Amino acid sequence: MGQSSQSSDSAVIWTPDFLRYRLSESHPMNPVRLELTMALAQTLGVLSESAWITPEICADHDITRVHTPEYVSAVKRVSNPTDAATPAGQLIARAHGLGTEDTPIFADMHHAGATITGGTLTAAKLIQSGQATRALSLAGGMHHAMPNSAAGFCIYNDCAIAIDWLLNNGYKRIAYIDVDVHHGDGVQEIFFDDPRVMTVSLHQHPATIWPGTGWAAELGRGKAEGTAVNLPLLPGTTDAQWLRAFHAVVPGAIHAFKPDVIVSQCGVDTHADDPLADLKLTVEGQNAAFLAMRDLADEVCEGRWLVTGGGGYSITRVVPRAWTHLIAAVVGTNIDFSTPMPTEWRELAQRRTGEEHPPELMGDGGTGEYTPWSGSVVGTVTGPPSLERDLARVDSAILETRRSVFPLLGLDPDDPRD
Repeated sequence: MGQSSQSSDSAVIWTPDFLRYRLSESHPMNPVRLELTMALAQTLGVLSESAWITPEICADHDITRVHTPEYVSAVKRVSNPTDAATPAGQLIARAHGLGTEDTPIFADMHHAGATITGGTLTAAKLIQSGQATRALSLAGGMHHAMPNSAAGFCIYNDCAIAIDWLLNNGYKRIAYIDVDVHHGDGVQEIFFDDPRVMTVSLHQHPATIWPGTGWAAELGRGKAEGTAVNLPLLPGTTDAQWLRAFHAVVPGAIHAFKPDVIVSQCGVDTHADDPLADLKLTVEGQNAAFLAMRDLADEVCEGRWLVTGGGGYSITRVVPRAWTHLIAAVVGTNIDFSTPMPTEWRELAQRRTGEEHPPELMGDGGTGEYTPWSGSVVGTVTGPPSLERDLARVDSAILETRRSVFPLLGLDPDDPRD
């Protein structure tokens, strides 16, 4: 394992108050995943407590950059358990997507959501001020929240709020890259008409998973046509297939758009062990995606990279390992995948989650390797017929996305050099 102190051009935003965002005792988005990630990063020497930056609480005037005042008022009202239990409170909640199985009401919900949003906004301000080139707020990534409603575990859309703030504080073009297993529908919807923002989402095929959006034909609207890029992938997609698709679409689109900042939502529910989805990535494959986005930021926008977490519901076996690698990518160090999990961390994980067999190594035995797309549906393939079939499906998805959006960006959809 390579260890180093945090790079001076990077920032990690953290407060234990992030752990107050707990939708219910049994909800799959359990904040213990954040606690275990930070504990692992500290134990491995990736991040010291002294390197944390405590976020501000997001003010209402920043939340209403993308959310309606009526919605913010509704969240505040039902954050009081007494008000939430009244017939009027229940009616208000239902009108704004609150109190559902996915996004239940909990005490002090507004404060918890504003704290997480403040973390991502703090990251944006550190980049804008030049205090950091890369900034990470793991608690963020609430990409499903809509202007007037909660959705999919998400109350306030911190990614969209930070993007809007950046656009109003000196930057002209922002690229948002979402690698969560679920489509980044809220961020796309908020900027669907805005040619200053490119939203790129790789996700499990919308015919097979919630929220049912993110088709290749969703391109943006009006002057923004061509700034929504969607690459849906079928259940069972592996590291090599996912990375082949990423590199066939994302770098070309980002280079053509030429953003000033890249904002990444790094959900890790693409992992094969995630209980809520059906892709088959490993920690190694996920880390390769993180490094690819970091490289794009270095190539296109002088390294400016704002990073958030997102989904990920294998809270012991996957999230802490994958996001510790993400922290390492942000602060400029490296963790060997053969690194043993520290005994003290494994004991902590057992106590906090009841997991009898926490992971033993920082990797899964994956490689993060892939064969680049060659410009057609499957070139020369060596292997069983099932491999050729699976690659043909991925290549068909690549071509559908490229042929939908690349001409709008001035690119040749059939030329792998674009």
